[in-house]
Amino acid sequence: MELHIHSHHFTRRTPDWRAAVIGGCVAGVVFLVLELVAMWVTGQSLWGPPQMIAAIALGRDALARPATFDPGIMLVALVVHFALSIVFALILAVIMAPFSFDSSIGMASLVGALFGVAVYLVNFYGMTRLFPWFADARGWMSLIAHIVFGLVAADTYLRLERRETDVSGTKATS
Repeated sequence: MELHIHSHHFTRRTPDWRAAVIGGCVAGVVFLVLELVAMWVTGQSLWGPPQMIAAIALGRDALARPATFDPGIMLVALVVHFALSIVFALILAVIMAPFSFDSSIGMASLVGALFGVAVYLVNFYGMTRLFPWFADARGWMSLIAHIVFGLVAADTYLRLERRETDVSGTKATS
């Protein structure tokens, strides 16, 4: 096994956009399941988080409704949730590819987990200036869900990415 001391330096390498989009969708599903399980375990309404997400697009008025199932709210929440999941996974791919953080499952997992923490901090401490209702959702369960999101997005990207091949037909290591 070879040790590359400077293997994570910047190189011009385009991410695999397809792998990133799929990774965002897969991680988005896992995140949704974790959040819903957390709501169920703690005895909170399963419809509260979708209502908060839908309010990003619909405004505060979406929060005035009772936290019950509403097909319109669910549709908007799912669209916003998966759009954000894909955008975050694309950002993660833009970080992973040029720095070769996709060189191993361990490195991809570490970067994904750290990315999940960063997304949590931005969402729950930065974006609360625009969407103050998310301050209520701060906590260890949301943090864990974001870490898992980053792990799943990074590891799915790693498994699905198609790297450029050199002239001999082998994968380029950049």
